[in-house]
Amino acid sequence: MKVLLVNASPHKEGCTYTALMECAKTLNEEEIGTDYFWVGNKALNSCIACKKCRETGKCVFSDRVNEFLDIAGSYDGFLFGSPVHWGGADGALTSFLGRAFYADLNAGSGRFTYKPASAVISARRAGSVSTFDQINRFLTLMQMPIVTSRYWPIVFGAKPEEVLQDGEGMQTMRILGRNMTYMLKCLEAGRKAKIELPRQEEKTEFTNFIR
Repeated sequence: MKVLLVNASPHKEGCTYTALMECAKTLNEEEIGTDYFWVGNKALNSCIACKKCRETGKCVFSDRVNEFLDIAGSYDGFLFGSPVHWGGADGALTSFLGRAFYADLNAGSGRFTYKPASAVISARRAGSVSTFDQINRFLTLMQMPIVTSRYWPIVFGAKPEEVLQDGEGMQTMRILGRNMTYMLKCLEAGRKAKIELPRQEEKTEFTNFIR
């Protein structure tokens, strides 16, 4: 089993990376494989709702989003890391998830359905909980079970060395790693016991409240 750690910070090995690596260390100790995916620091288009992804399963814009979609199906769980910018998630992450998840939904690919996931948030001071809530809205729409920890998965610090001094934050990351391991093993046990996943209805009902 493998978990993909997605870092949307513009800094490849900054505070968000430090938090993700603490969780990865625990996952590896629990014999869960991990890979690291950096969204990067180049501009990302937002979704333009062109719906070309219905035909191809990919986004019309060729960038890190499609690179992510190419590999996402081979992972059993996901951690999505973001710094807090202006009291919310990094803009790159919202564009990234919006396009990746929209492409998956439109194509009916199911790369993410029922795969455990969690947000990992790094903040200097405020906005961490609202960022956590924001990312969770993406995950719940994709039917991804949210993995919890003993506290919200948040670390504090303006530099990686400060994050390492956040004892509670680091402990929260380790517990998150163990809880992710437990959920993955439970799902694996269910598969071995031939417990079927919930049946998906073929047609999604869209209700427009404007008559």
